Amino acid sequence: MTPLSVTKAILLLPGSMLVAVPASILLASRDVRVGWGLPPAWAWTLSAIGGLAIVGGLALIGRTARLFFTVGQGTPAPWEPPRRLVMAGPYRRCRNPMLTGASIVLAGESLLLGSVWLAGWFALFVAGNHFYFMLHEERVLARRFGDDYALYRRHVPRWLPRLKPWTPPSAPPPGSLK
Repeated sequence: MTPLSVTKAILLLPGSMLVAVPASILLASRDVRVGWGLPPAWAWTLSAIGGLAIVGGLALIGRTARLFFTVGQGTPAPWEPPRRLVMAGPYRRCRNPMLTGASIVLAGESLLLGSVWLAGWFALFVAGNHFYFMLHEERVLARRFGDDYALYRRHVPRWLPRLKPWTPPSAPPPGSLK
């Protein structure tokens, strides 16, 4: 596994879902109304919230992808999955922070660009990933990581983050997992 393989995985997976698909939707629908056609104060507010969501979501994706590479010794891609279960950083608060970050980016794009079609893509993305993880990915992780994943799954929610980060029993003291 190399930094190039990590970059390739990020460009192919989140890149296609967050850039290529939304761009295709916008080109096909010609549905861009920055501010949703609302009065300027509301339009600016929604655009600002959308822009902040995009920046925050991308930061979360970057942080979690880096943890897949450094801690998990793999990538987010199914062809080169992590060899170790990642339970550090944002993964101490929710089991799928990378997809949470991607969902935040898609919501932000919809708000910023005022597109009902992008809002639909956001809803489809969230629902599709929810069912995929429930029906497939969690079974794969349970087989790959066994009891460690079962313990992690009991303590860390799937999507919405815990207020207080969970500390695995064999983990270093709080504050050292960054």
